[in-house]
Parts: sequence; structure tokens; C-alpha cells
Amino acid sequence: MSALDAITLLIAGVLGGLTGSIAGLASVATYPALLAIGLPPVTANVTNTVALVFNGIGSAWGSRPELVGQGRFITRMAPVTLTGGAAGAVLLLTTPADAFEKVVPILLALGSVAIVAPRGTPHPGRRRRLVVLAEGVAIFGIALYGGYFGAAAGVLLLALLLNAGADSLAHANAAKNILLGLANTVAAVLFAFLAPVHWLAVIPLGAGCLIGSRLGPVVVRHAPGTPLRILIGVAGLVLAVKLGFDAY
Repeated sequence: MSALDAITLLIAGVLGGLTGSIAGLASVATYPALLAIGLPPVTANVTNTVALVFNGIGSAWGSRPELVGQGRFITRMAPVTLTGGAAGAVLLLTTPADAFEKVVPILLALGSVAIVAPRGTPHPGRRRRLVVLAEGVAIFGIALYGGYFGAAAGVLLLALLLNAGADSLAHANAAKNILLGLANTVAAVLFAFLAPVHWLAVIPLGAGCLIGSRLGPVVVRHAPGTPLRILIGVAGLVLAVKLGFDAY
């Protein structure tokens, strides 16, 4: 790997860290950069997943104020996301990508619209228990996709958390960063032992992700919530259209 390749990956990592910790779109910047330096798709995918572990570390570090009071929810959902991330990693190593490629653009478009107009309300009693169960199933599915490939998995999870009644965009974003970070980490551990990770590429890409993701939650904390939601939603729709063209 040349010095120019390393600089390219560092810059892509910073951009990916920022977009990932703000909107869950890290792979939009990081995965193409790995392809651009000559890595084959599967190697680029698993290398990207390992590097994005640093995205989880940086975003958790930057989201500490918003994580206060969310410990019970995150603890309850942590096993779900870990299981989903591991299942996604196994699927990547054992199955073709066609099924995910065709359904993700539809889910991403729906999630992007939901981010622009969240309607989260509390649900008491039995109805609340059903909502919690539905949330767990949905989070498992998103974590599974995150472990499998993960492009825009954060948009889907952010939409879910906003519509489930998160206090604010910043609070939903903080929980999203932790949960996706867990799914990504367990997938990365499996890839480290079972997949062709390009470790030299992980170093500059991971360093960039750490820097960018540390700054992202600060942006979310201070930016106006509604314009930022619209920006994330529009970016998600644009990506959904692109993925749709690629898949169909």
C-alpha cells in the first residue's frame, strides 16, 4: 500500500466517521475508498467492518452526555445487536448478496422518510410490551444487516429509535452509535479470524474513523434538529435510489 493510498484512506475515514456518527452513512465514504485502492469487494467489505470498530469507539466517546439515562435500554438491546451482528457476518461468509441487495433500497427509503417525520409516543401497559418486542425484532434485523454489509444501517436504526420515542435526535443518535458499534464489533471479531482482512488498510482508515466519529456527536448536539433530520433523510433517499439502480 502506497503513501497516497494511506492518505486516501485516512481522509475517507474522517469523512466516514463524521457521516457515520451523525447519520449512519459511514460505509458510503469508506467502502468505495477501499475499492479505489484496489481491494476486491469481499476483502474491502470485511476490512471496512474491522476499521469501523474505531467509528464505534469515537462516537461512544463523543456521545457520553446523551448516553446518560439510556443504560437500561442499551443493556436490554445489547444481546440482540450482538447476535444480529454475528449472524450477519456468518451470512456474508456463506451466502450470496442478492437477497439483501434487493430489499435494502426499499427499507432505506422508508427509514429515510421516517427520519424526516418521526412520530414517537409512549405506549403504556401491554401495548408497550408489544412495542418493545417489535423494537427488539427490528433491531435484530438491522444489526444482522449491519454485520453483513451495513451501508446505511444507521439510517434504519436512527429512524426506528426516533419513532420509538427517543428524547431527541442527539439521544437517538447516541443509542444508535452504541448499538451499531456492538453489532459491528462482533462481526469484526469473526472476520479477523475467518476472512481476508487487509490489516495495513485498517490502520489509516480506522484512525480516520476515530477522529471523524469523535466529532460527529458534537455536531449533532449543537445543530438544529429539524434541518439535520431533513438532511439525513434526503441523503438516505439518494443512497436508496442508487442502491436500487444497482440492485434492479
